[in-house]
Amino acid sequence: MPDSAPRNVLGGPLKPCSRAPLTGFFRDGFCRTCAEDTASHTVCVEVTATFLAFSMAAGNDLSTPRPEWQFAGLNPGDRWCVCAERWLEAYAVGAAPPVVLGATDARALDIVPLEALQRHATA
Repeated sequence: MPDSAPRNVLGGPLKPCSRAPLTGFFRDGFCRTCAEDTASHTVCVEVTATFLAFSMAAGNDLSTPRPEWQFAGLNPGDRWCVCAERWLEAYAVGAAPPVVLGATDARALDIVPLEALQRHATA
């Protein structure tokens, strides 16, 4: 069960990340989390070709459609909730995608410094 009234990293109400493609641990469009979400899918990003290649090299292919999971695959420009730790790994090697701060859950700050997210902020 998700936490009640999730907040974004700026302290306001959490905004939706994407409904097309439908994202989030709960597949409700929000990057909210709960105890069962051990990977912390809390960072809303606009994926880039660089990040998709980084993610694939790390073992998480986000580009290939997987109809059995009702997943069409991501393209550059799509918004998606990514794991906070994966975003931080990408940040460390210069592959971090832009972040939508208003749609990034405050729980991401348990893993990623706010300053790093702000450096990659997009509208």
